[in-house]
Amino acid sequence: MALDTVTARAEPADDDRPRRVRRFGGSRLGGLILALNLLSLLILFVGALLLNEWRRGLIEARQETLTAQGELLVQVLGEEQIGVTRGAPTPYLDSIEASRWLRDNFIPAGQRARLFDVDGIPVADSYEVTEAIPGEPLPPALPAGTPPRAVDPEADKEDAEQLDKAHAALAAEVEAALDGVQQAGVRLSENGDRVVSVSIPVRHVEQVLGVLTLEAGDVDETLAAQRRALMPFALVALFVSLLSSLLLHLFVARPVMRLSAAADEVRLQRSRAISLPDLEGRKDEIGDLARSLETMTETLSDRMDAIERFAADVSHEIKNPLTSIRSALETLPLVKTDEQRERLTALLQNDVRRLDRLITDISNASRLDAELNRERPRIIDLTVLLNEIVGVYEAGIKPDGAHVTFSSEALEHAFVRGRDGPLGQVFRNLIDNARSFSAPGGTVKVSLFRDELDFDRPVHVRVEDAGPGIPAENLETVFERFYTSRPKGAAFGGNSGLGLSIVRQIVEAHGGRVWAQNMQRADGEITGARFEVALPAVIPVSRRP
Repeated sequence: MALDTVTARAEPADDDRPRRVRRFGGSRLGGLILALNLLSLLILFVGALLLNEWRRGLIEARQETLTAQGELLVQVLGEEQIGVTRGAPTPYLDSIEASRWLRDNFIPAGQRARLFDVDGIPVADSYEVTEAIPGEPLPPALPAGTPPRAVDPEADKEDAEQLDKAHAALAAEVEAALDGVQQAGVRLSENGDRVVSVSIPVRHVEQVLGVLTLEAGDVDETLAAQRRALMPFALVALFVSLLSSLLLHLFVARPVMRLSAAADEVRLQRSRAISLPDLEGRKDEIGDLARSLETMTETLSDRMDAIERFAADVSHEIKNPLTSIRSALETLPLVKTDEQRERLTALLQNDVRRLDRLITDISNASRLDAELNRERPRIIDLTVLLNEIVGVYEAGIKPDGAHVTFSSEALEHAFVRGRDGPLGQVFRNLIDNARSFSAPGGTVKVSLFRDELDFDRPVHVRVEDAGPGIPAENLETVFERFYTSRPKGAAFGGNSGLGLSIVRQIVEAHGGRVWAQNMQRADGEITGARFEVALPAVIPVSRRP
């Protein structure tokens, strides 16, 4: 449908005004989402990193403490004066004295000291000689009559495997220390707890007599404390994630729901346009979406109004020839002479031709929007296009018709982006309009030039005639639909009044403008009418530097 509102093109031209397109790098909303999610992950990562470093530092500090304590103890154990090391010339460790010595010397709570001989056989254990009994409180007694707990063979098997692994790890550590290499690390104890263990060879001079193993069994407590210390970081990260989710709901989900509800209101015809001022003021993608939807609905509303006006205008214009035809048909049975009958028949034929022309022009105007959207814009040389159009007019001109001339004022090429079919229709309509107002044998001048003062639309095309001109009050009215103002003597109904309206619509769809003015002499006498079209210029790729 030919409307006043220009339809948006599927593939905008290079010279169209650029729209602000937000990609992820320039997105405020996307940046906010990314920053909040990264912040929560960063908090968790930093907390875990700090606690891992703390855990590693605590274990290393405990190993250093046990190593220093063990080195002091093995130096004492290796001396014969205290009675633990006996025998000459082959020294050995006395298990009885070693147990007494471990009992009499202070072993801190939570630590365990064990002494192994040169064959890796246990000689003394601080847990066996100390008065402190390690372990955990027993669970409360079961009520009387409670059946005994069933024996689980699988659980007993797992406990046995765990005990074997603990013994194997301890044996490997002792065996490595018997080779004269001091050992330190973290392993599992017999009851499944993690322990920091240090195994140091006991030497008499250079001979290895055994191994002293010191264990600290508070590693699990340290890890539990670390987990408790990690909780604040996890809670902060959880709070940030919840906050980001809440912000996404408030600033994304709810506005989109509001826009959806507003669109449904338009769809159900309860309103003509979307208007959400609080969203349109936003500077992010939601604001862009709200403004775009409002513009779209306003355009659709204008289009609907234009369709209604167009339908009313078409109905009014079609009624005129139909009324004339009906009147002639009603009068035809009443005529008495052949002359009157021929006059009525000629009037009917004229009205039918007028109606046919009007319907054809209306059909062409209604298809104009679809043609503008369907055809892909390309670069057109107006010099070539106008030469071809003028050549067709000159080749088919009648002896009493107006001549058409073309001049380009030394402008070899003038490139614009558009569709050659609709643009050709623009210039043909202007030339036809000028010829209809020109006297027989007159001249219609078509000129192409560049206006350097018009930066946006420098390519100008003028179509001039030597007719009576246009009334000053109608210089803008001539572009309205169904407006006609013909010279005296012209056949009534020979024009539909849509030609110049189609011209303006096509020109504006190409980003240009068109206007009309009268040509005057110095004394103010009108010498003709001038229609001027201004279009944006483009530079072909092959001609760009």
